[in-house]
Amino acid sequence: MLNAALRAVRPVATRSVRRSTPSTAFRALSTTTPRFSGPAPPSIYGEGGKPGEIPSDEQQATGLERFQLLGEMEGVDAFDLEPLDSSRVGTLEDPVKVFSLDTSRIIGCTGSPAESHELHWFNLTKEKNRRCPECGSVYALDFQGVEHHHAHHH
Repeated sequence: MLNAALRAVRPVATRSVRRSTPSTAFRALSTTTPRFSGPAPPSIYGEGGKPGEIPSDEQQATGLERFQLLGEMEGVDAFDLEPLDSSRVGTLEDPVKVFSLDTSRIIGCTGSPAESHELHWFNLTKEKNRRCPECGSVYALDFQGVEHHHAHHH
């Protein structure tokens, strides 16, 4: 169910970018419904509460909250909340890798060993490694997501 939800929220634009040859035939007006093989992916919207009842989280959750809730129901951690590797100091040749599905991520460093200095927050991007100003540990983004050119960063 979680994998089906992931497929449902994946942008359609990534599929059109992967085509090797552009389509020259366009259909101006569709008179038939599209046919898909397999079951429809689950909606990222809950069904909502019934009249006169208070809805549960499962019924009213939408978007990322629903994604996280479906993951918890299947025993999967939807968001990586584990601490970074603090057993060593990252170097320019061997930085501490930070997994990310986005092209940037905010991380915090407490030093090596852990809690050896105050917490320092900084933004890590896939284009540039970052060095902690206190301990000198170097961090690199291990980007595993789909490249999206028109991202909605706030």
